[in-house]
Amino acid sequence: MDNLLAYILMALMMSMLPGTDTVLIMKNTLNHGAKAGRYTILGMATGLTFWTVIAVLGLSVVIAQSVFLFNAIKYMGAAYLFYLGVRAFFTKNTLSLEAVQAERQRSIDKSSRHHYKESYLQGAISNILNPKTVLVYITFMPQFIDLNGNTNQQLIGLGLILTIIAVGWFLILVYFLDHMKKWLKKPKFQKVFQKSTGVMLIGFGVKTVI
Repeated sequence: MDNLLAYILMALMMSMLPGTDTVLIMKNTLNHGAKAGRYTILGMATGLTFWTVIAVLGLSVVIAQSVFLFNAIKYMGAAYLFYLGVRAFFTKNTLSLEAVQAERQRSIDKSSRHHYKESYLQGAISNILNPKTVLVYITFMPQFIDLNGNTNQQLIGLGLILTIIAVGWFLILVYFLDHMKKWLKKPKFQKVFQKSTGVMLIGFGVKTVI
């Protein structure tokens, strides 16, 4: 691998730039707690691992060069983000202290398992159906590959580094969000946050197809 330090810095910058993953993690952490945020991160890591395997198998280039496959992924991803955005925008739930206490009294274990599973699936599906992830593997990563070495091993290494950096950054984000929740639990803030999250997810969905 060439210029590993430069790759690490670029991967960190890419992870820190606000995007779909950031919005989903913030939404799930503030709505359902730090554990839901961590499950979202686990789903995101699953999606990145999926594309690493695809890249190693050589299919990422095929997908990128196939207009049909690339557009299919693009439009499915956009539709999914649009769906999440609309659902977040029109939800009536807020994180008021009263609502949290009431929820805990209504079979919280079953509810929590549902939220954790849903958070994981949101993180995984949004990454697997993100065509921009394909472009990262066929345009960004090859710049740091030594053609004289084992290409597949280098792709696995670079994909693993990207995943670890992204997971690390988002775990830090979840940690701070979880500790800020006591200031963010006001119903008015939660209502604005829900609407804003919905608009941003819809915006990312629209941006995906443009």
